[in-house]
Amino acid sequence: MLKTLAMMYVTLAPAIMAGILNMLWCKLHIMKFASVPVDNGRNFSDGRRIFGDNKTWKGIIGYVLFNTVFTVIWGIICSASSLGSLNFFYLDHDNTPAFNILVGVLLGLGYSLFELPNSFLKRRLDITPGKTVTGFKKVFFIFLDQADSLFGCALVVWIFYPIGILLYLAFVLVGAATHLLLNMMLFFMKLRKNMF
Repeated sequence: MLKTLAMMYVTLAPAIMAGILNMLWCKLHIMKFASVPVDNGRNFSDGRRIFGDNKTWKGIIGYVLFNTVFTVIWGIICSASSLGSLNFFYLDHDNTPAFNILVGVLLGLGYSLFELPNSFLKRRLDITPGKTVTGFKKVFFIFLDQADSLFGCALVVWIFYPIGILLYLAFVLVGAATHLLLNMMLFFMKLRKNMF
């Protein structure tokens, strides 16, 4: 059990680092041309925004770029240490720069694109971007806000190693709990506007 947990963290360490750096990246006043919403300000048939202002091309670019860079660096670290044997990506595949670039790009896309359905759902329920709600919806969306990107990242792991549905769900739950703790830490460091 502890070894499996360690393997989850070793496998998705680049995605965790990329997620933290991407928050800082999106706050920087560079690449302003990419700070436009993915939905380009368009509304869905219900008259509400498709995704909202918080899902930007800059964010997607950041996720892909940082996941790729960190996956390549992490691959070098794993090959120079015993961490490689704890990384699901290297159980059936060689740890090469080309493979790590592919994995990094897919992790970045999985991370960013799997956030979009959550934003779409929130806009249908008329939840303001970046705001929390009350009651059962609050608990549901606190979980979903932490887990949405993990569904994508865990799927990328499953593409390269047959983890099965139970381990896939474990990746999502452990990742969501980790995401929640990191968000709390970033909130207290004044790098996030709200804790959840």
